[in-house]
Amino acid sequence: FSSILYTTCNPSDRNLTILLWHWPFRHSFSLKGDVCWDLYQIPYCKLVDQRSFYPTADVVVFHNRELIDGSQRLPTHLPRPQGQRWAWMSLESPNNNGNLRRFGNLFNMTISYRRDADITVPYGELLPVETEEHLVEDRRVNKSSLVCWVVSKYRSHYKRSRVYKELSATVPIKVYGRWTNTPLSSADLLPTISRCYFYLAFENSVSKDYITEKLWYNAYQAGAVPVVLGPSINHYKAVAPEHSFIHVDKFASIKDLGTYLQQLAGDKKRYNEYFNWKKHWKVKVYSDWRERICKTCLHYSRLPQQHVYSDLHAWVNTNNGQP
Repeated sequence: FSSILYTTCNPSDRNLTILLWHWPFRHSFSLKGDVCWDLYQIPYCKLVDQRSFYPTADVVVFHNRELIDGSQRLPTHLPRPQGQRWAWMSLESPNNNGNLRRFGNLFNMTISYRRDADITVPYGELLPVETEEHLVEDRRVNKSSLVCWVVSKYRSHYKRSRVYKELSATVPIKVYGRWTNTPLSSADLLPTISRCYFYLAFENSVSKDYITEKLWYNAYQAGAVPVVLGPSINHYKAVAPEHSFIHVDKFASIKDLGTYLQQLAGDKKRYNEYFNWKKHWKVKVYSDWRERICKTCLHYSRLPQQHVYSDLHAWVNTNNGQP
């Protein structure tokens, strides 16, 4: 497929047709009407999931999980229309994407949380507030737990598990989730976290740009200061508000981190400074696959016309496990 020629398409001339070959995790949504425009104000973008559109689709999107588990297959047995681009999509960390070596020279585009993806679809992002928000005077009101954590899959060899174990020897940590048989419903999640001074926004993988809803939704939306463990501090600084999180790597020891959290919770002025960013910014959390895929139309015309990922596995695993 690497020899296919690509023609330039001006989105203002006609609709782009984006075909979703299969729905992520087998959970489908309605595509009635002009979805990209009606829901997200993205024009000239036709999102479809009927495979009969394959011969005329400009882009065909394939979600990685189903390809890896074998429940879906690439249509390599079909003639590939000239100019059609195939997009590989995943929001998983590299450790959970499987062996991608068999996908060399097949995909022209990537849709990922990575900032260097062709279509970047983060778990969340900052938007400016239209009018400066009047902040709550003391964010410590109604806080009853120093630190809390929600975790379902606990693996003792994960870095986050080792840090938790060490930190819990210094400060009390309230743990929720399937691991401790205290699962939280979606309705209870944010109210529960809101009663905590700090939330452990610990990622299950330490990977380039891998910053998930643990930060954007669980911590920021609940109003707890996130203690983060994941990619390097610079990766967080590139996307998150300044002075809005506490990175584990900033401390010489986990005991020092625990001491800092205890002192900060008792200092009204210093604790509330972690929420000053809310004067200027609000968080948008992405959760709808339709919106993510519609974003393809916004960037389609600027992407290289003849690009092919000769080694997708190498690209996905770039800087995997970076400090």
